[in-house]
Amino acid sequence: MNKIDIGNKEITITSSKELYIYDKEANNRIYNIEKDVVLKVYHYNYDSNSKVVINLNHESAEVEYHYSTINYNDNNTSITVNHNIKNTISNIYNHGVNVLNNKLHFDICGIVPKNIENCICNQENQIINLTNGNSTILPKLLIDNYNVSSSHSAYIGKFKEDSLFYLMSRGISYDTAIKLLVSSLLINSGKDSEELNMFKENIENI
Repeated sequence: MNKIDIGNKEITITSSKELYIYDKEANNRIYNIEKDVVLKVYHYNYDSNSKVVINLNHESAEVEYHYSTINYNDNNTSITVNHNIKNTISNIYNHGVNVLNNKLHFDICGIVPKNIENCICNQENQIINLTNGNSTILPKLLIDNYNVSSSHSAYIGKFKEDSLFYLMSRGISYDTAIKLLVSSLLINSGKDSEELNMFKENIENI
């Protein structure tokens, strides 16, 4: 897959691509995905609002979207996937870490209208509060067709005490254990990139 850069804009994807994005300010993006295209996005966000719209416009169009964010202030993430034609696939993974006592909100929506069938529309959402942050997840599946496979999940909480205890029992400090767990939650690609390296620096500074 090719790698291209995308800023705050609308883009039409006409061939299979793998995108790496790093944001530290408010961003808005629209993806229009064409026939027989597989789009993979690794979107790393640092303490800012994000609004993403994904349009699956032709049969066999597919998106796999990995969104990871580190939050310090009050921020909102909105991702909407429109299945505009049959035989399209979306798998959306949203992971956030809320560091302080602020608000992090996920509003994630998959839409399959009537007469649009044989689609797969999935989303998985998770926010970890490191302190007493006010986090919310609104997972929505607006499905108007029975011949569709869809699922969603939402989790808000803290890291499991068992995981922290295991790492610390191996001589790892509490702070280092937290950073390891944050990394395992937020880093979804084993492929090195400039965007990922910048995001890793943010994790080290938590």
